[in-house]
Amino acid sequence: MSRVAVVAFGAVSALGEGAVAASAGEVGQPARVAIAHDEELAAAGLLRPFAARTPAGVWSSGAADLRVTALIERALDGCVLQLDRRRPSWRNERVGMVLGTASGGMRSAERAFAAIERGEAVADVEAPTYFGPMARAARRLAMTLEPAVLVLGACASSAIALGLAARWLEQGACDIALAGGFDEVTVFVAAGFEALRATTASPPPRPFRVGRDGMSLGEGAAVLALARPDKSASGTRAHGYIAGFGAASDAVHLTAPDRGGAGLARAAQAALREAGHPSVDLVGAHATATTFNDAAESRAIARALGEASARDVVVHPFKAQAGHTLGAAGALETLACLDAIARGILPAAAGEGPLDDSAPVRLLARATAGSPRTALKLASAFGGVNAAIVVTADPPVREPARRSAFLHSAVHLAREPPIEQLAMEARTTVDRLARADAFVRLALSAVALLEHTTGSLAGAGIVVGSALSTIETNASFAARLRELGARAAEPRRFPYTSPNAAPGECSIAFGLTGPSFTVGGGMHAAVEALATGAVLIETGDADRIVVVAVDDVGPITRALAGERLQCGAVALLLSADGQNARARVGGAVMRRGPGVSGSFAAGHLALLPLAVGDLPTAVASASPPDMFARVVFHPI
Repeated sequence: MSRVAVVAFGAVSALGEGAVAASAGEVGQPARVAIAHDEELAAAGLLRPFAARTPAGVWSSGAADLRVTALIERALDGCVLQLDRRRPSWRNERVGMVLGTASGGMRSAERAFAAIERGEAVADVEAPTYFGPMARAARRLAMTLEPAVLVLGACASSAIALGLAARWLEQGACDIALAGGFDEVTVFVAAGFEALRATTASPPPRPFRVGRDGMSLGEGAAVLALARPDKSASGTRAHGYIAGFGAASDAVHLTAPDRGGAGLARAAQAALREAGHPSVDLVGAHATATTFNDAAESRAIARALGEASARDVVVHPFKAQAGHTLGAAGALETLACLDAIARGILPAAAGEGPLDDSAPVRLLARATAGSPRTALKLASAFGGVNAAIVVTADPPVREPARRSAFLHSAVHLAREPPIEQLAMEARTTVDRLARADAFVRLALSAVALLEHTTGSLAGAGIVVGSALSTIETNASFAARLRELGARAAEPRRFPYTSPNAAPGECSIAFGLTGPSFTVGGGMHAAVEALATGAVLIETGDADRIVVVAVDDVGPITRALAGERLQCGAVALLLSADGQNARARVGGAVMRRGPGVSGSFAAGHLALLPLAVGDLPTAVASASPPDMFARVVFHPI
């Protein structure tokens, strides 16, 4: 990776705001823990009502529905304040934005679902969406942002966002990239994780230790301003550098990790290879304190670093302090690694008890003075997605990959095939498909049709784009909670409320072991996915990427989006190999800013021209009033 510097940041977590939100701790002190008994979760009847909430002053009690928006705005404001001091001319530069989230505007969504069920109109149709908080925060900047993407990669979202931001800078797509993530704690999400038996009954969590029983949710947000040092203002000192990025899918199970840690190890090895195989001094672990995840992660660390190095490297399980902040976790934990490097600290690990022989790592009871220069940040998520970031004190000098992305086959599917037929095509069972939702089944059907056209897709990556994603599934899950209470959450249904379930199930069915995640910044999400997939090809993160644009349309979708969306999917294959390709992917525009108007195809319909008729010179879509996306093609 060419030099990508972290020139500013803003952050908020249960530990505080600014630098303290992602602090590596103080020498000689144990890890500070902000997880506590949570009144909202207890009132909902949950048996394990523990969470890490941000300080009350971060958000306005008069706007409880928009609490998550306040979190990301606060982090963005902090980043902007630093940029104003450290790089005063930044507003005259080309600025991009890529954020990640697992649940978006879920609190507003729950209220909207209940209103729609009562037959009431929803006045604010943007707030309940995944992209609403990002859209509102971006408007505060009052400037054009390009490129702009929202990653819906579950708990790996902001780690992927940092990687994409670095790729844009390498390509020269922008001068500054604002990258990070956000999420809040809601009963909806907490009920789901408790149903999966993933939350602890006795905080703090005890990652990698005997008797660990899960994590506690947390909330927060972080925004990092990344830039190429050769483009930075004279005298600007970086907080550190991103030297490598890697992403890979387990392609094994929707919620459980590959027991051998193979997918996470591949992501880590890719990031380390790009960074030039540095000696790693610190691992920022995903560390959910669940039995299988910690064991798999320890094996991934050993595979990536080697057995000897894995025994010596200090591991920092930040979630045991600030809670699992979902879409914000990767960004906050990367900042904790950078803080450790900057202040010369080897961080302490929260939790007590003997280490588990099945999950051997090195944990410190108290923070110690040291001289870490390189850290490896790991992230995993629903859908089997894994991401890794290498951060360093010194700027790397390797040149990035530069190549073209080519369009091959594209197919369109208007409706699901019979479930028995899909079970055969997706190499799964009818029972499994019946537990899934229409969103997943449509994606599986489209990829099955694409594979029938192109041949085996094994080893490829996958990027899914959807305008409103799993909102119909979420409404059904929320309705059950309203009727029967939070403890009635169904463990088999909850994973399908994640937009990352679609690429996850496709990865499992078709052996897609490359980068795997969903994007969904608005009605233009199909073009957003196409442009993002092309970036992964062009920068060497994958040789082939399956792009799936999918929309599940029902009463909730119609109440929020009117008749702009139709049910269906388009799937296409991008490759670094131009042989037998239909076209080379040219320039892409993903712009967020004022002035978007006109009539554009929404959702997967924007990519429909690629699957029917002659190849167009470009595909485009928009999310008025301020988001536009276009991808240009050069026929071969």
